[in-house]
Amino acid sequence: MACSLSKSDLSSIDFAFNSFFMELFRTNNIETVKVSQSFFGISLPSVVLRSRTDKFEQTFGLCADLVKALV
Repeated sequence: MACSLSKSDLSSIDFAFNSFFMELFRTNNIETVKVSQSFFGISLPSVVLRSRTDKFEQTFGLCADLVKALV
């Protein structure tokens, strides 16, 4: 990955994301935040980043295999 983030970086981003939702819903209960995020289909940034990275690597691998087959 060109610009990888450490686990600490991802945790900090997730913390800020959850803090935003705590302010939005005016609650200090993280379970309320998690249920609300789940209800609205919102994933943590670390989860989204991981899935997009996996998808990119899979697509890039397929393209690289195709190019090798053509050469």
